[in-house]
Amino acid sequence: MDLYCTRPGCLRPVNHFPDLDDPAILRTVPQKYCTTCGMPLILAGHYLPLKLLGQGGFGAAFLARDRHTSSLRQCVIKQFQPAGNLSPGQLQVAQELFEREGKALEELGNAHPQIPDSYAFFELTVPSQQPGKQDQFFYLAQEYIDGQTMEEELAQKGVFSSQDVMDLLQAILPVLKFVHENGFIHRDIKPSNIMRHRNGQLYLLDFGAVKQATKGSIGSKSTGIYSQGFAPPEQVSGSEVYPSTDLYALAVTCIMLLTGKDPNELYDSYSNTWKWRSYVPQVADPLAEVLDRMLLPSPSQRFHSAAEVLETLKRSPTSVSSHSAKSKAKSVPSASIPSSPTVLPQPSVNQPVATPQAKPVKQRPAVPSFSTMELLGGAAFTGFEGGLLAIALVSLLGTSLVSASFWVLLLAGLVLLQSRRVIERVDLLIFAIATLMIVLFIPNLHRVLVVANVENLLLAVLFIAILASLLAVAIMTLFRLIYKLLSTFL
Repeated sequence: MDLYCTRPGCLRPVNHFPDLDDPAILRTVPQKYCTTCGMPLILAGHYLPLKLLGQGGFGAAFLARDRHTSSLRQCVIKQFQPAGNLSPGQLQVAQELFEREGKALEELGNAHPQIPDSYAFFELTVPSQQPGKQDQFFYLAQEYIDGQTMEEELAQKGVFSSQDVMDLLQAILPVLKFVHENGFIHRDIKPSNIMRHRNGQLYLLDFGAVKQATKGSIGSKSTGIYSQGFAPPEQVSGSEVYPSTDLYALAVTCIMLLTGKDPNELYDSYSNTWKWRSYVPQVADPLAEVLDRMLLPSPSQRFHSAAEVLETLKRSPTSVSSHSAKSKAKSVPSASIPSSPTVLPQPSVNQPVATPQAKPVKQRPAVPSFSTMELLGGAAFTGFEGGLLAIALVSLLGTSLVSASFWVLLLAGLVLLQSRRVIERVDLLIFAIATLMIVLFIPNLHRVLVVANVENLLLAVLFIAILASLLAVAIMTLFRLIYKLLSTFL
């Protein structure tokens, strides 16, 4: 079994322990330590970090297993990782927000099926890598939910229909109703914080910016935490935030999904209004009217509660059956990467819970999403491998149609393995070095260079492989730019 070191900046965080493949040892071993930095790997005696899910402004999220459960239950471990340049005041605020997320999940998640459960909140003090010092880390263990965020779904499937958005509202508004009735305001509703489970259910994620209102008050003072484009004026200005603050952000999320446009492209700052209807000529009038009211600049002009929005949608001719959330269906997990609010980013892992629905929801298969750097890195790897494979195949089969066909098939296989994340990150480097060694040390695989009287075999092989790698990166960059331009203007 591989365990992942959670110390920030560890140079080789992946640690392989063959003995942990034995269930008896796995459940009883007192501790394992990182072979590179000495960091304890089994957290709180329970949790076995397996891999990094993502990093945000103040934290990181890891996929882990709880060895004290019979099924080795999967979970998400979020670690508080503040930046080193924070002032003492900023550090205190960030830590309070992290602890507040744990408390909110404990109170809300364990009581509602569409909010992830909280398992544990703990701290760990370990010897620092600087002699004579100690490092303190804070961790939050919570439910892992397997799914795809609305941001990922929009990128994969394209814009949502009116019915898709109606389904989303019917599923998420009851969650907000529950959150607000329990005295909390989410403050960071956006497409990346709403997830569709693999079984088609929708969940609300990321309570890293949650705010608890003063008991008995209608609103709560904002601390300036928001995601640019989704926050209403009162949140941006640091004034009181209300339940309608979350409704505003939910409406921005809906029009982004309907249009496929960034919020900044839909907002007219000159008239202080949202210009989105022209991008969706076929949107149903009742839905459009509800969204327009949720988007009004003044909190008093909007719907005052999620229940009021639900009631309005229920009365509209296009309304669909309400999604009930009477039973807690969390057997299948899902995770998302920490997201960062604009002013004070939070370590967040998106993880919601399922809501049974009267009307079946169209299920969209989850497909791994890749960042630009991952795409360029994959292109570099594929080009490097392509150069080495070309040398080997031409040496064995000559410049024939057969060798060309084999070359294309092998490259297609490598691309497929990367697209399924069977090989990624460090695997790519290991794979490339192994292939290079094989080509160099098996004479028949570099015979074409010997025949060509190449003096320095190593330099020749590296030159061809690196040249092919750079060519692949250039092609990927060109296609990426074309895609970005088409996405902007279409």
